[in-house]
Amino acid sequence: MEPPALRRSDHLTFKGNLRETRHGWLRLTPAYSVHLVGELLAEASRESQVLDPFCGTGTTALVCAERGIRAETTDINPFLLWLCEAKGRSYRETELTALRSTARTVVSAIRDRSATAAWTPPIHRIERWWDDATLAALGRGLATIRALSAAAEPIEGGRAVPDLLLVAFCRTLIERAQVSFGHQSMSFARGRGAAPVVEPVAAAEAVAVAWDGAVESVARSASTPISTPPQAVLCDARNLREQLPADRYDVVITSPPYPNRMSYIRELRPYMYWLGYLCDGRSAGELDWQAIGGTWGCATSNVGKWSPEGSGAIPHAGFDELVARIAERSPLLSRYVHKYFHDMVRHVASLRAVLKPGGVAHYIVGNSKFYDVLVPVERVFASLFEAEGLEHVEVRAIRKRTSKRELYEYVVSARKPF
Repeated sequence: MEPPALRRSDHLTFKGNLRETRHGWLRLTPAYSVHLVGELLAEASRESQVLDPFCGTGTTALVCAERGIRAETTDINPFLLWLCEAKGRSYRETELTALRSTARTVVSAIRDRSATAAWTPPIHRIERWWDDATLAALGRGLATIRALSAAAEPIEGGRAVPDLLLVAFCRTLIERAQVSFGHQSMSFARGRGAAPVVEPVAAAEAVAVAWDGAVESVARSASTPISTPPQAVLCDARNLREQLPADRYDVVITSPPYPNRMSYIRELRPYMYWLGYLCDGRSAGELDWQAIGGTWGCATSNVGKWSPEGSGAIPHAGFDELVARIAERSPLLSRYVHKYFHDMVRHVASLRAVLKPGGVAHYIVGNSKFYDVLVPVERVFASLFEAEGLEHVEVRAIRKRTSKRELYEYVVSARKPF
């Protein structure tokens, strides 16, 4: 059944974070907004313990940190955990002064075209992202950040200033990249062609200007107060009990990857290559294969060979018929959808184990469409919650998405019985 007419409600998406402080540091297209998290935190108190088992850019954790609510977040991607820790840290004025001072050394290196050529990452067809002169300027900037961070006399504040420098560098590299965010995911501004050639002096100056702007923006927003820094834990969401205690969390607010073949690695790889979290295409594919819903590189071929453990049954009426209809057009996509919910069955079981009796979970999810088959993701999640013995399961449509007209976003809520 189609939800009642809804507006696009951009304030419930990443667009609602752009004018906020630390929430807009780096863009991840599918991110949800601070406004929605604030609404879902209505029944939480300063004594509550909040969990986000799919960290993403750390929206839930950061909202809690700003409100003085204890929060823990997990992810299988170490880059996202690093970003969350940087966003959720409390920064002293001396650290922000050191940031601005150190940034002046970096911008001098960016402009110094006489310097020895610096390392640049092994991204496939990197010329689509940046022209040679821009690449060289970015390389000089990162090399200087690395050298300053490794100096015998450490920068004021330990990891605080180097992390802020790296956040500003990430903002700079994506601002100077030939990419567009006009679609629901990042795309190349020039299609499949190489980035336009830029004169070296102009390229270096453009990177320097972008760097100065990024540093000032990050420094201003980092001055906002953080009451309770969050904890970020590397953990597979299919087995939360490997790292988290049982019966701990009063509130869970999260948005898991949607089963729509959108790869988070695709969005994150420029940052992850430059910062050393990825070294080649295979490492990107292998990390995405470990993630729920991953499809990048070798993850897609692995889906084609996947078969479920045990019966593979998904506790939702009509699920087998649904994947069979998709299989008529694409056996690969049918397996992809089946594997996604097979992983989510395991996740919801582990969620129940860490949720405190009486605790509530809110999942922000979107439905999907493959060919002419609409996948009612929100209803399947409701069935998974009910199958695990959670109570008061509720599905609420919150906004219409910007892609196909049948696609909506929902909050699926449930409570663990006392």
